[in-house]
Amino acid sequence: MNDFHYELIAEDPETGARAGVLHTPHGKIETPIFMPVGTQATVKTLDQHDLIEAQVQIILGNAYHLYLRPGHELIDRMGGLHQFMNWSRPILTDSGGFQVFSLGDLNKISEEGVRFQSHLDGSSHLFTPESVMEIEHGLGADIIMAFDECTPYPCERDYAEKSMRMTLRWAERCIKRHQELSAQRTHRPPQALFGIVQGSIYPDLRRTCAQELIQMDLPGYAIGGLAVGEPRDSMFGMIRETTPLLPNSKPRYLMGVGLPNDLVEAVGAGVDMFDCVVPTRNARNGTVFTRNGRLRLKNAGHAEDPQPLESDCACKTCSHYSRAYLRHLFKTNEVLGMHLATFHNVFFFQRLMRDMRDAIISGHFAAWQADFFALYQDS
Repeated sequence: MNDFHYELIAEDPETGARAGVLHTPHGKIETPIFMPVGTQATVKTLDQHDLIEAQVQIILGNAYHLYLRPGHELIDRMGGLHQFMNWSRPILTDSGGFQVFSLGDLNKISEEGVRFQSHLDGSSHLFTPESVMEIEHGLGADIIMAFDECTPYPCERDYAEKSMRMTLRWAERCIKRHQELSAQRTHRPPQALFGIVQGSIYPDLRRTCAQELIQMDLPGYAIGGLAVGEPRDSMFGMIRETTPLLPNSKPRYLMGVGLPNDLVEAVGAGVDMFDCVVPTRNARNGTVFTRNGRLRLKNAGHAEDPQPLESDCACKTCSHYSRAYLRHLFKTNEVLGMHLATFHNVFFFQRLMRDMRDAIISGHFAAWQADFFALYQDS
């Protein structure tokens, strides 16, 4: 794909952390990168100008939710997701596999696909690899994800293996339909289809899945099925098992992982791309992130605190408002509090990724990582 390729800029010899540039039809993305989640074609409480001010390079949209409302056909008629939401920078859409998984008792999985009930009105729907490609083509994101099954934790090995094998077969079906749609839809920019490595917490299954996906020669690869309740050590064991197997010349995406300390550790393991609701959901509940860790704005200790959230943060929240004022907003349920906290968290996550990128390029990532963990306290 001439419009989509990954350029490796630097790699830390001590840790394997990477800095690169991902070229897409809607612009370049400097990696490592964190993608704020815009489930319904909006990052909650922020508008697109806020995202640009926070230096966001790419956002994530959700195929499941956009399929239900307003519908991918409508978005397609409106010129695709970029035009519909007035966002000119890159977009990634997930396949809806995780959302269908999270419905639990409301779905039925078969070789054909997943039949599920809408969480909105209980209506019945069927997602297949082919229909998911049609949805994602209608949405028109730069990066689209293959349809997969996200297994729960705990998960018996036999089920994990059967699920992983089905995910591989579904990936082949996604590729076929993606190629057919790409040939038909030449009026729209090309889209890059990423495969997803599954296998629960079983190293041999992860290896097999990665090796077979690589044979499909996709433009990028994701690690899925983690951060679903497994111990943190197990999660990072699977990340370290999988990442070295993935091609050095293509982007590596860890799905759904987003605490700052997890991002720093995963970048050190060679991951390039991340998404998670952590910064936005925590902000709406009155929790913000700083270099020292989480700060809970509703705590009484902030009632008369004139300090900004972080003294060296250049975001508009820290530049203009005190902790005391932000606490007041949350205690009185003012929506401005959610907006200002979300802006800070999104800005903080983008800054964190830029700082890691700079440390990788300068050859000091291992020292930077050690300094981060010495300062950051997660509680």
